[in-house]
Amino acid sequence: MLPRFLGEIDAGTGRARLDADEVRHLSQVLRLGAGDEVAVFDGAGREFRARVERVSRDHADLALVEESAAAPEPAVRLTLAQAALKGDKMDEVVRDATMMGVAAIEPLATAHTAAHLRPGGAPERWRRIAIASAKQCRRAVVPSIGAGLTFDDWIARDVAEVKLILVEPSAAAAGSPGLERRGQSPVSATLLVGPEGGWRADEIDRAGRAGYRPLTLGRRTLRADAVPLVAVGVLQFLWGDL
Repeated sequence: MLPRFLGEIDAGTGRARLDADEVRHLSQVLRLGAGDEVAVFDGAGREFRARVERVSRDHADLALVEESAAAPEPAVRLTLAQAALKGDKMDEVVRDATMMGVAAIEPLATAHTAAHLRPGGAPERWRRIAIASAKQCRRAVVPSIGAGLTFDDWIARDVAEVKLILVEPSAAAAGSPGLERRGQSPVSATLLVGPEGGWRADEIDRAGRAGYRPLTLGRRTLRADAVPLVAVGVLQFLWGDL
């Protein structure tokens, strides 16, 4: 398989360009240069086989050879609204969510968020992790990553067709509807996942008033960084999106 790079693609002129980060990976890590063939994708779903023409310190120019069939994206546009986790746990959430095909990741500051997330200040590191994950799993789309919002700001602006909030079993309302298979999957959905300390009761209440359905993964206690991966996989299975 050809090594893959994220780049700016101009199909009309048959050219593509890699930025400085991708050039370092191409020339210093993989030791590739002019004449070598690579795969280049634009992060929005298009991918091409290409040939390296010129390499400089801050960019590389490629000639497009032919378009490649990109891996299909999930039919349901799923946004993971994730309360920011401590340390490198959020890095792992971004990596795995990208691998699983989520369309967007929205980091949130909540009542029990222990990570230092200043709304509007999510690190650029998460985008780099998403790019690396897309390259590794051969996905041609890089999910958008929000700049960081408060819990209330997010639920006020969420317009997804289906809204879900992951809660502890004790917090799920008795008789609340499950995620049984349905005849038609939604076009868009949001999965709201809490921090290590869980949701505060009033946050669950406000989410319910904003149209979120409570869901639980059952009686086992999972690591905070594993919860999104498991939940996204379950949803995609139920929606026939694997």
